[in-house]
Amino acid sequence: MRRDPDSNGARHPENSALPRRWRKVVRLLYPGVGVKRWAAAAAFGIAVCSIGLAYLLRKFFDLTFPDFLPWYFEGFLLLAVGGLAILLSMYGLYKTLSPVLLASRPIENIAETIFNRWSRGRGPRIVAIGGGTGLSVLLRGLKAHTDNLTAIITVADDGGSSGRLRRELGVIPPGDFRNCLVAMSDDESLLAELFQYRFDQGDGLKGHSFGNLFIAAMTDITQSFEEALLESSRVLAVRGRVAPATLENLNLRARFSDGAVVDGESMITKRGGLIERLDIVPRDAQAFQPAIEAIEDAELIVIGPGSLYTSILPNLLVKDVADAMRRTKAAKVYVCNVATEAGETQGYTVAEHLATLQQHTFPEIVDYVVANNEPLDLGSYIGEPVVSDGRNLIDVQLNLTDLTDPDHPIRHHSEKLATAVMDVSRNVRRRAVA
Repeated sequence: MRRDPDSNGARHPENSALPRRWRKVVRLLYPGVGVKRWAAAAAFGIAVCSIGLAYLLRKFFDLTFPDFLPWYFEGFLLLAVGGLAILLSMYGLYKTLSPVLLASRPIENIAETIFNRWSRGRGPRIVAIGGGTGLSVLLRGLKAHTDNLTAIITVADDGGSSGRLRRELGVIPPGDFRNCLVAMSDDESLLAELFQYRFDQGDGLKGHSFGNLFIAAMTDITQSFEEALLESSRVLAVRGRVAPATLENLNLRARFSDGAVVDGESMITKRGGLIERLDIVPRDAQAFQPAIEAIEDAELIVIGPGSLYTSILPNLLVKDVADAMRRTKAAKVYVCNVATEAGETQGYTVAEHLATLQQHTFPEIVDYVVANNEPLDLGSYIGEPVVSDGRNLIDVQLNLTDLTDPDHPIRHHSEKLATAVMDVSRNVRRRAVA
């Protein structure tokens, strides 16, 4: 049986005999939604006005009820008529204002919006760490479950539009931030599409996305990348926040198994081969303090999905971030990629992904691993499915489930992934209560 977020065993309205549209309205009666108190205030105001009107009628027109019923029946009748009048007044007010203020939306849709926002506002405090496409896929699914989201994003990108802006303007590469802001926006509408628009012609403009240019311009206007992200969040009506792991000019350095050392995210991926060690330059980069505070305050921390070496590890190699991960009381989840990545993790199993994460950080970096167990048809993609080879993950719980996106076989499906993560969150909450 489906239950509300804080159910104590009561039957859920959606399983009742009420018509579907009224089941949505009845959900507004849940404790804590914040609607009943204002409805009661409105009813009280109408009742006071009604009593005043009745007093005036009796005072100046000497109107009295005929004495044809016992006093208690008359009292009940007055209460019933008064209550009906209050309900009719409130319904009339709704019908009057809805065309202007509510765009003529049906009452059940308004009720559903209010309930969903209340439910998301009470959702768990989740921090997602990573970068690239994988993190935005996760956030797009999680925003339906909680507004208390913080995305901590790598700043080591040096390719494409972000890399050009980084080199030419000296700004933090905005591409991953743009993707995550759009993914977390309350309504991925035309404005969100505008942020993702990429120019395909024009000297200097070709290859740039509008959102990258917007964030870069806002950074220059406000003289603060943090303020630029806040203003961009307001424009896109973002639920939650995005934060860089550090505000410093971060670069990656990889040592390969053949002894070669390569600098730069894009060059590491392009070079290919077996990576033995990844480092950040400078090694003592200072973490962005709000990111540290979010980690310490979180109930659940999700690492990934995304490129293991170039999207995930750069965040965790910032010393203060790693230290905060050690201190936090939050449960920590690693979301393993569904397919290996050429130039980074070719041939890796689930256990090898986790081992790499632990070797670069510390053994207790995660408590759970969420991985795909659905067969993949990768077509011409250069890579292979990431499989669990049966090796035990010591002190880590492995959750295998279908995470595949039929339209993009190498990516996670947003809703499936969010469901898997929220299952872990509910499990953690149950253990905390037990």
